[in-house]
Amino acid sequence: MLDIYTIIFLALAVFIFIRLRSVLGQRTGRERPPYDPYSRDAARPVPPASDKVVTLPQRNTEPPAGTVEADEAEVVRYRWEGVAPEGSPTAQALDQIAQAEGGFDAKYFLTGAKSAYEMIVTAFAAGDRRALKDLLSKDVFDGFVAAISERESRGETMESRFISIDTAELLDASVRGRTAQLTVRFVSKLITATRARDGSVVDGSLDAVADVTDVWTFSRELGARDPNWKLVATEAAA
Repeated sequence: MLDIYTIIFLALAVFIFIRLRSVLGQRTGRERPPYDPYSRDAARPVPPASDKVVTLPQRNTEPPAGTVEADEAEVVRYRWEGVAPEGSPTAQALDQIAQAEGGFDAKYFLTGAKSAYEMIVTAFAAGDRRALKDLLSKDVFDGFVAAISERESRGETMESRFISIDTAELLDASVRGRTAQLTVRFVSKLITATRARDGSVVDGSLDAVADVTDVWTFSRELGARDPNWKLVATEAAA
Protein backbone atom coordinates (compact mmCIF):
# COMPACT_ATOMS: atom_id res chain seq x y z
CA MET A 1 0.00 0.00 0.00
CA LEU A 2 1.40 3.38 -1.03
CA ASP A 3 1.76 5.93 1.66
CA ILE A 4 1.14 9.58 1.13
CA TYR A 5 4.85 10.47 0.67
CA THR A 6 5.34 7.95 -2.11
CA ILE A 7 2.38 9.36 -4.00
CA ILE A 8 3.78 12.88 -3.66
CA PHE A 9 7.23 11.87 -5.06
CA LEU A 10 5.65 10.03 -8.01
CA ALA A 11 3.53 13.03 -8.88
CA LEU A 12 6.58 15.29 -8.69
CA ALA A 13 8.62 12.98 -11.00
CA VAL A 14 5.87 12.92 -13.61
CA PHE A 15 5.63 16.73 -13.52
CA ILE A 16 9.41 17.13 -13.99
CA PHE A 17 9.43 14.66 -16.94
CA ILE A 18 6.61 16.53 -18.71
CA ARG A 19 8.45 19.89 -18.29
CA LEU A 20 11.74 18.56 -19.67
CA ARG A 21 9.96 17.04 -22.70
CA SER A 22 8.31 20.35 -23.54
CA VAL A 23 11.65 22.22 -23.32
CA LEU A 24 14.03 19.76 -25.05
CA GLY A 25 11.62 18.23 -27.54
CA GLN A 26 11.72 14.77 -28.91
CA ARG A 27 14.41 13.08 -31.08
CA THR A 28 13.11 12.27 -34.56
CA GLY A 29 16.25 10.61 -36.05
CA ARG A 30 16.88 13.66 -38.38
CA GLU A 31 18.98 15.64 -35.95
CA ARG A 32 22.47 16.82 -37.20
CA PRO A 33 25.44 15.24 -35.40
CA PRO A 34 27.44 17.53 -33.12
CA TYR A 35 29.82 19.88 -35.08
CA ASP A 36 33.41 18.63 -35.15
CA PRO A 37 35.86 21.44 -36.08
CA TYR A 38 38.62 18.92 -36.90
CA SER A 39 36.57 16.89 -39.31
CA ARG A 40 37.04 17.59 -43.07
CA ASP A 41 33.43 16.64 -43.63
CA ALA A 42 32.11 18.99 -40.98
CA ALA A 43 29.62 21.45 -42.41
CA ARG A 44 30.76 25.08 -42.18
CA PRO A 45 28.23 27.46 -40.62
CA VAL A 46 26.77 29.73 -43.31
CA PRO A 47 26.72 33.43 -42.44
CA PRO A 48 23.39 35.15 -42.73
CA ALA A 49 22.72 36.97 -45.99
CA SER A 50 23.12 40.74 -45.94
CA ASP A 51 22.41 43.41 -48.56
CA LYS A 52 25.75 45.08 -47.62
CA VAL A 53 27.85 42.11 -48.71
CA VAL A 54 28.95 41.92 -52.38
CA THR A 55 30.24 38.57 -53.59
CA LEU A 56 33.44 39.07 -55.60
CA PRO A 57 33.79 37.06 -58.83
CA GLN A 58 36.47 34.39 -58.91
CA ARG A 59 39.72 35.53 -60.61
CA ASN A 60 40.19 33.87 -63.96
CA THR A 61 43.74 32.56 -64.18
CA GLU A 62 43.48 32.12 -67.96
CA PRO A 63 44.02 35.34 -70.00
CA PRO A 64 41.19 36.19 -72.40
CA ALA A 65 41.64 34.75 -75.86
CA GLY A 66 43.35 37.06 -78.32
CA THR A 67 45.07 39.23 -75.69
CA VAL A 68 48.78 39.63 -74.87
CA GLU A 69 50.16 40.67 -71.50
CA ALA A 70 51.83 44.10 -71.77
CA ASP A 71 54.98 43.00 -69.95
CA GLU A 72 55.41 40.10 -72.40
CA ALA A 73 55.13 42.26 -75.52
CA GLU A 74 58.46 43.08 -77.08
CA VAL A 75 59.09 45.83 -79.60
CA VAL A 76 61.75 44.78 -82.08
CA ARG A 77 63.66 47.73 -83.45
CA TYR A 78 66.19 47.93 -86.23
CA ARG A 79 69.58 48.03 -84.48
CA TRP A 80 71.21 50.59 -86.82
CA GLU A 81 68.23 52.92 -86.98
CA GLY A 82 69.34 56.49 -87.67
CA VAL A 83 72.83 55.32 -88.67
CA ALA A 84 72.52 53.16 -91.79
CA PRO A 85 69.60 52.08 -94.01
CA GLU A 86 68.32 48.60 -93.27
CA GLY A 87 69.72 45.99 -95.64
CA SER A 88 72.36 48.35 -97.04
CA PRO A 89 76.03 47.31 -97.51
CA THR A 90 76.89 49.72 -94.68
CA ALA A 91 74.42 48.00 -92.34
CA GLN A 92 75.79 44.58 -93.31
CA ALA A 93 79.33 45.74 -92.50
CA LEU A 94 78.14 47.06 -89.14
CA ASP A 95 76.61 43.63 -88.46
CA GLN A 96 80.00 42.05 -89.16
CA ILE A 97 81.72 44.44 -86.76
CA ALA A 98 79.13 43.79 -84.06
CA GLN A 99 79.47 40.04 -84.56
CA ALA A 100 83.23 40.28 -84.05
CA GLU A 101 82.88 42.64 -81.09
CA GLY A 102 79.63 42.29 -79.17
CA GLY A 103 79.96 45.63 -77.42
CA PHE A 104 80.10 47.67 -80.63
CA ASP A 105 77.62 50.55 -80.78
CA ALA A 106 77.53 52.66 -83.96
CA LYS A 107 75.99 55.70 -82.28
CA TYR A 108 78.58 55.58 -79.52
CA PHE A 109 81.28 55.36 -82.19
CA LEU A 110 79.96 58.52 -83.88
CA THR A 111 80.02 60.35 -80.55
CA GLY A 112 83.64 59.31 -80.08
CA ALA A 113 84.45 60.27 -83.67
CA LYS A 114 83.22 63.82 -83.02
CA SER A 115 85.53 64.10 -80.03
CA ALA A 116 88.46 62.71 -82.04
CA TYR A 117 87.73 65.12 -84.89
CA GLU A 118 87.91 68.13 -82.58
CA MET A 119 91.05 66.85 -80.84
CA ILE A 120 92.89 66.19 -84.11
CA VAL A 121 92.03 69.55 -85.69
CA THR A 122 93.03 71.39 -82.51
CA ALA A 123 96.27 69.41 -82.11
CA PHE A 124 97.21 70.00 -85.76
CA ALA A 125 96.70 73.75 -85.37
CA ALA A 126 98.84 73.77 -82.22
CA GLY A 127 101.52 71.58 -83.80
CA ASP A 128 101.10 69.00 -81.04
CA ARG A 129 102.79 65.96 -82.58
CA ARG A 130 102.54 63.86 -79.42
CA ALA A 131 98.75 64.18 -79.25
CA LEU A 132 98.41 63.35 -82.95
CA LYS A 133 100.54 60.21 -82.82
CA ASP A 134 98.01 58.16 -80.85
CA LEU A 135 95.08 59.26 -83.01
CA LEU A 136 96.46 58.85 -86.55
CA SER A 137 97.73 55.97 -88.64
CA LYS A 138 101.40 56.17 -89.57
CA ASP A 139 100.77 57.47 -93.10
CA VAL A 140 98.37 60.21 -91.97
CA PHE A 141 100.62 61.11 -89.05
CA ASP A 142 103.59 61.53 -91.40
CA GLY A 143 101.49 63.79 -93.64
CA PHE A 144 100.32 65.94 -90.75
CA VAL A 145 103.84 66.25 -89.33
CA ALA A 146 105.17 67.28 -92.75
CA ALA A 147 102.53 70.05 -92.99
CA ILE A 148 103.31 71.24 -89.45
CA SER A 149 107.05 71.29 -90.13
CA GLU A 150 106.55 73.26 -93.35
CA ARG A 151 104.37 75.80 -91.54
CA GLU A 152 106.94 76.18 -88.80
CA SER A 153 109.74 76.62 -91.34
CA ARG A 154 107.91 79.69 -92.65
CA GLY A 155 107.51 81.04 -89.16
CA GLU A 156 103.72 80.73 -89.33
CA THR A 157 101.31 79.76 -86.56
CA MET A 158 97.78 78.50 -86.79
CA GLU A 159 94.77 79.13 -84.57
CA SER A 160 91.57 77.07 -84.65
CA ARG A 161 88.51 77.26 -82.45
CA PHE A 162 85.38 75.16 -82.77
CA ILE A 163 82.01 76.86 -82.52
CA SER A 164 80.05 73.63 -83.03
CA ILE A 165 80.06 70.23 -84.69
CA ASP A 166 76.64 70.08 -86.26
CA THR A 167 76.75 66.67 -87.94
CA ALA A 168 78.67 63.42 -87.73
CA GLU A 169 77.14 61.15 -90.36
CA LEU A 170 78.27 57.64 -91.22
CA LEU A 171 78.77 57.43 -94.98
CA ASP A 172 80.31 54.00 -95.37
CA ALA A 173 81.44 50.92 -93.49
CA SER A 174 83.50 47.98 -94.66
CA VAL A 175 85.30 44.96 -93.27
CA ARG A 176 88.27 43.40 -95.04
CA GLY A 177 89.68 40.43 -93.23
CA ARG A 178 89.98 41.62 -89.63
CA THR A 179 90.23 45.30 -90.54
CA ALA A 180 87.14 47.50 -90.20
CA GLN A 181 86.84 50.97 -91.72
CA LEU A 182 84.18 53.58 -91.03
CA THR A 183 83.87 56.77 -93.07
CA VAL A 184 82.26 59.79 -91.42
CA ARG A 185 81.24 63.17 -92.79
CA PHE A 186 81.62 66.02 -90.33
CA VAL A 187 79.88 69.37 -90.73
CA SER A 188 81.18 71.97 -88.31
CA LYS A 189 81.48 75.68 -87.65
CA LEU A 190 85.05 76.75 -87.11
CA ILE A 191 87.10 79.91 -86.66
CA THR A 192 90.57 79.36 -88.08
CA ALA A 193 93.42 81.64 -89.09
CA THR A 194 97.10 81.39 -89.98
CA ARG A 195 99.44 84.13 -88.83
CA ALA A 196 102.75 85.08 -90.43
CA ARG A 197 105.91 85.63 -88.42
CA ASP A 198 104.95 89.27 -87.91
CA GLY A 199 101.50 88.32 -86.56
CA SER A 200 99.51 89.33 -89.62
CA VAL A 201 96.75 86.99 -90.81
CA VAL A 202 97.76 85.34 -94.07
CA ASP A 203 94.95 82.80 -94.27
CA GLY A 204 91.49 82.50 -92.77
CA SER A 205 89.99 84.98 -90.30
CA LEU A 206 90.05 85.57 -86.56
CA ASP A 207 86.43 86.73 -86.57
CA ALA A 208 84.53 84.98 -89.34
CA VAL A 209 82.89 81.64 -88.66
CA ALA A 210 83.48 79.20 -91.49
CA ASP A 211 81.29 76.22 -92.37
CA VAL A 212 83.63 73.27 -92.80
CA THR A 213 82.81 69.83 -94.20
CA ASP A 214 85.36 67.01 -93.85
CA VAL A 215 85.14 63.34 -94.77
CA TRP A 216 87.39 61.18 -92.59
CA THR A 217 87.93 57.44 -92.50
CA PHE A 218 88.74 55.61 -89.26
CA SER A 219 90.15 52.10 -89.06
CA ARG A 220 90.64 49.44 -86.42
CA GLU A 221 91.80 45.83 -86.24
CA LEU A 222 88.86 43.83 -84.90
CA GLY A 223 89.67 41.84 -81.79
CA ALA A 224 92.77 43.89 -81.04
CA ARG A 225 93.49 44.81 -77.43
CA ASP A 226 93.73 48.50 -78.37
CA PRO A 227 90.11 49.77 -78.48
CA ASN A 228 90.96 53.02 -80.30
CA TRP A 229 90.04 53.77 -83.89
CA LYS A 230 92.70 55.65 -85.85
CA LEU A 231 92.32 58.14 -88.66
CA VAL A 232 93.58 56.62 -91.92
CA ALA A 233 92.32 59.05 -94.56
CA THR A 234 91.05 62.64 -94.81
CA GLU A 235 89.19 64.49 -97.50
CA ALA A 236 87.85 68.02 -97.59
CA ALA A 237 84.35 68.03 -99.08
CA ALA A 238 82.91 70.96 -100.99
